[in-house]
Amino acid sequence: MILTIDIGNTNIKTGLFDGAKLVNSWRMSTSKERTADEMGIMMESFFYHIGHKPREVEGIIVSSVSPSINYTVEHMCSLYFDLKPLFVGPGIKTGMNVRYDDPRALGADRICNSVASYRLFGGPQINVDFGTATTFNVVDENRVFRGGVICPGLSTGLRALGERCEQLPQVHLASPKNAIGTNTESCMLSGSVLGTAVLLDGIAQRIEEELGRPATL
Repeated sequence: MILTIDIGNTNIKTGLFDGAKLVNSWRMSTSKERTADEMGIMMESFFYHIGHKPREVEGIIVSSVSPSINYTVEHMCSLYFDLKPLFVGPGIKTGMNVRYDDPRALGADRICNSVASYRLFGGPQINVDFGTATTFNVVDENRVFRGGVICPGLSTGLRALGERCEQLPQVHLASPKNAIGTNTESCMLSGSVLGTAVLLDGIAQRIEEELGRPATL
């Protein structure tokens, strides 16, 4: 079996694969203070919960946008899986040609998203990842990564409003009932959620105009 680990800014997501079949997946919060042993014990508990053992894993591949905890994850893999993980990054051959000013600066998550979605849907395409940041990634019909767009994520934007604006509260992400909010919280949700929906439509349209043809979203 293969263990995949996606280290994000907010969560660490894992997927356990038996061939092409996803056996199970789980997530834990991203914490720079967590030790390799703490992470390993959590991973062991996930495995035992689904009736598997860590030593059944034959390989581990990691996508990370939080380099400060990469060593902790690598050390955990060595201690609890007896394996050295493969990190997605410069030098890894994915079959995708990257047309980016500095390919080394391209996030591993954006590479993984684009390789996977191209395999599923071909190109030209725009794949969008709504995480701590919202990223748009553009791949053409020739499997060339053309670039994209990075915006604040939904929760990130809401949290920033509450932190930076003295009279605005912290609001948990939810679906707005109307475009016209009738209190501060509903106004913030309308702006964040519906604003992101309009952003999605508008950015996708502009990307298609620059490509000169329709793209799968």
